[in-house]
Amino acid sequence: MTRQRGLLFTITVLGMTLVACSGENSSSETPSDMTTEGTEATTPTGAAADPCEGASGSITVYSGRSETLVADLYSQFTSDTGVKIEARFGDSGELAGQILTEGSATPADVFFSQDAGALGAVSQAGLFTGLSASTLERVGADFRSADDDWIGASGRVRVIVFNPELAPSPPTKIDELLDPMWKGRIGFAPTNASWQSFVTALRVIRGEEAARDWLVAFAANEPVAYEKNAAVRDAVNTGEVALGLVNHYYLFEKINAEGADAVVARNQYLPGDVGGLVNVAGAGVLATTDNDSASQCFVSYLVSDSGQQYFVAKTFEYPLVAGIPQAEGLPSFVDLDPPAIDLSQLSSIATTQGLLAEVGLLTL
Repeated sequence: MTRQRGLLFTITVLGMTLVACSGENSSSETPSDMTTEGTEATTPTGAAADPCEGASGSITVYSGRSETLVADLYSQFTSDTGVKIEARFGDSGELAGQILTEGSATPADVFFSQDAGALGAVSQAGLFTGLSASTLERVGADFRSADDDWIGASGRVRVIVFNPELAPSPPTKIDELLDPMWKGRIGFAPTNASWQSFVTALRVIRGEEAARDWLVAFAANEPVAYEKNAAVRDAVNTGEVALGLVNHYYLFEKINAEGADAVVARNQYLPGDVGGLVNVAGAGVLATTDNDSASQCFVSYLVSDSGQQYFVAKTFEYPLVAGIPQAEGLPSFVDLDPPAIDLSQLSSIATTQGLLAEVGLLTL
């Protein structure tokens, strides 16, 4: 396993630092297959008008979602709409920093981020334009910007992935991770946007001092740092560590690739706990785009039935549009009982990174 030991590369722009980030009901059952079942409704699926009507030409998408993950989605979009995509792939934090640096000169038409925090940073800088009402109405208010300039496309839940042979009774709350019995036995990915968003949510919900106290205690338990969430998952599966902090879908991906019989690890969901944060991947249109119709079309496509079904089948993430079946084995949003938080507040990533560096969790 590759473990991250060096000080992380940071990008400082417009007074804020963005780390280049790498590119989850309390049931702990492993899903046995990838068929679908009903999910909880958020808003009606009908759209007032086709946002892609008249869209043409090409757009540049700064994509914080990896090429492996979304290349087929981009091809599907072009096939369905005729709009071509020039994708520039990278880490969501790095791409947000690039957009902030480029400002009005950015060639990006759309920013598609794996994390709400990066979207919030661009939004706060005033670099997005508003999205169409027909797009916004597809997703509930909890999963889009209060300023109507970015929208969630898929949901992911923070979980504890565990090895039942090493952790037959895994923690159900993040505070239980501080027990000395887990010293040196927990994996995490310090550069990952979802980990940093969890820490940001911890700051917002519990306050700065309480968040600092938790992180100090967590660091004292000597967690093992890995470059990516997939590496954390694999370390848990092989028994290198007993527990890992990841998003729910990493386990699904491994089961889909290798079969349920080959995977030992399980997901422990954390209902009602700050550790069970529901975050979103999402997108916004840059105010400087010279092809607004095609850009708006792309974002609307992400929350169309076709786009939502892609995320369910390809990434095993939660659909955010009502009536789209979720992957079997996922608890509903109601069962998750995630912490109440405005996802726009996850934009204070610079403060989070500073705190993590201060307590020694960016140098592991």
